[in-house]
Amino acid sequence: MKRRTFTQAGLLLAAGAPQFARAQAWPERPVKWILSQPAGSGPDILARYVADQLARGWSQPIVIDNRPGGQNVIGAQAAARSSPDGYSFYYATTAAMVTNAFTFKTLPYDAAKDFVPVRLIGRSPFVLAAAANFPVKDMADLIAQAKASPGKIAIGTEGPKTFSGMLADSVASMAGIKLTHVPYTKAPDAIQDVLGGRVQLICLPEAALMVYLKAGQMKALAVSSAERLAALPAVPPLGDTFKGFEYTGWNGLFAPAGTPADVVQRVNRDLEALMQKPEVVQRLLALGSIPEPSQTTAGFDAFMRSERERWGGIVKAIGITPE
Repeated sequence: MKRRTFTQAGLLLAAGAPQFARAQAWPERPVKWILSQPAGSGPDILARYVADQLARGWSQPIVIDNRPGGQNVIGAQAAARSSPDGYSFYYATTAAMVTNAFTFKTLPYDAAKDFVPVRLIGRSPFVLAAAANFPVKDMADLIAQAKASPGKIAIGTEGPKTFSGMLADSVASMAGIKLTHVPYTKAPDAIQDVLGGRVQLICLPEAALMVYLKAGQMKALAVSSAERLAALPAVPPLGDTFKGFEYTGWNGLFAPAGTPADVVQRVNRDLEALMQKPEVVQRLLALGSIPEPSQTTAGFDAFMRSERERWGGIVKAIGITPE
């Protein structure tokens, strides 16, 4: 009996040995992270910082492969078609993995089927801000003025079907006001028009606006997170005006479907350890990202399912039609 049990145990260990050995040996060469955004963008800066920290423990570099354009479609498609060998990953944002499915009639990739969730990195709150000389001090002032002058207040975003554009439309819909939507292909152009007084409002991620808010060139009216932000403690969340409202983007790491499960779990564990370091947390906060303190691959998968359901409701509420 003892001998048979020992033999069976040995066979089980042997069966699991290849995966165990691969997890221990991996990575044996550089790892690639594909991004849908250009170099120097907010997600790119965050990805490069996290990748640099992670690579120190791997003794292999992480190469950032920027594939911008097409509202994240180019990068997402490239990542979906990458070899699932454990050496290609997709550092993605909400747009590519969730909202594109509601704003495009067809996509050359399926976010739910073509990728395996590895781990959420952080959430990126947005800020609704005004030009410094625009005569409103809070959301109540803005709503009152917009109702008194329908359509005469312009708001700059990255486009009506982008994350910032849908946030602006959600706010207008909930407040029962009409804002003139001014889309920009580049966030810096929108910022310059606000600074120049050509546009009164702007809606962009915290990281993109912080330098102008600190310099007094703009004033924040509200943040899209559920709680006040550490960097903007005096600015109320939109949920104070619209009960229960929360609207934050996020960035996370995914692998092409078919990537070995042991490699996915290894990367998740290493990211988990990284996110426990106080210096990493502080750096991500300084870059405008609220770190996710702890999450398993199963937890990230559940988060993705809830995000798709939540965004389906948001898109329906503001009347977005896929094109």
